Amino acid sequence: MLPKSLEQAISALGRLPGVGSRTAERYATYLLKADNNIAGDIAEALSLLHNGVKSCPVTFALIDSTESVSALYDDPARDKTTVLVVENPLDILAIERTHSFTGTYHVLGGALSPIDGITPDKLHIRELIARIDSDSITEIIVATNPSVEGESTAVLLSRIITEHNSDVNITRLARGLPLGISLEYADQITLDAALRNRTKL
Repeated sequence: MLPKSLEQAISALGRLPGVGSRTAERYATYLLKADNNIAGDIAEALSLLHNGVKSCPVTFALIDSTESVSALYDDPARDKTTVLVVENPLDILAIERTHSFTGTYHVLGGALSPIDGITPDKLHIRELIARIDSDSITEIIVATNPSVEGESTAVLLSRIITEHNSDVNITRLARGLPLGISLEYADQITLDAALRNRTKL
């Protein structure tokens, strides 16, 4: 019913996470109607994506293919003795937007999930342990997601780090009620975390 090229575009866009068939149709027809330069720019950016991006060999953050290490790690103003551990590279952006953290990062590459085949050896834990010695790390801030997998990963990290060097201070991002939420709408897990992490006024 549709031209083959348009069907192929819809099919390709539909493979993106969170994009259903109707959304893919809207994207494809928008690109068809829009200026040719828009589709061309998108196509060019996608064609350069894999060759233009790589992982930092130290922090496993995403870096430009021309860089040797992450600029956030290489920056002499950053405190290499404090490392914030995240699950995925894009988690770094969320922390950086706060302009509150001056240490460096370490990307695990996911969280423990045996059902999905993500076991400890699939995460960048060994590399983190090596950095404890090479960067004389004094504090590791565990910023895994507040999920079952994230909690399991945090517990495992704490155990492994303590076994390697019990002098390293291991902390976890505080959790609780976000600003603007009413208690009646908060879920049980969030309320429990808020109670356990309460602070003095």
